[in-house]
Amino acid sequence: MSLLRNIFKTLKNWGKDESFLHWLEKLEGIVSKILSLAMVIVIIEALVNLAVYIATDLFLTPTETFTKTLFKTFGLFLNVLIALEILENITAYLKKHVVQVELVIVTSLIAVARKIIILDLEKVSGLEIIGLAIAIFSLSISYLIIRTLNSKIRD
Repeated sequence: MSLLRNIFKTLKNWGKDESFLHWLEKLEGIVSKILSLAMVIVIIEALVNLAVYIATDLFLTPTETFTKTLFKTFGLFLNVLIALEILENITAYLKKHVVQVELVIVTSLIAVARKIIILDLEKVSGLEIIGLAIAIFSLSISYLIIRTLNSKIRD
């Protein structure tokens, strides 16, 4: 009978907003930690992929195709940087329980910059280039606004 009473009491407490929100916070923490571990695995895989690529293609490629190989290498480097930025976003969330918009914008800027660096101008249309330019402009303005607001808050 006391077991049934304890179960009923627990269910009644779960119905309270504070208990439910506490449970949600714990779930968010667990999910964030799982995402962090998964991102570490992705970063390690990206580093291994980069090392293998440098060891094989970069050093064994004929010099006439070196430019394409170099751009692919830059793209792989930026993949690692993007993964590190995403891990930093997750870590910042775990520490402060707030999504830091400035970090998200910086990560987005790196991702668009990566796209531009590895862009094959012979295979894309002018409309795609205009779209990337608008994305960079928008992200840059957003970053400027957030950075300005953050510096005013700190002062």
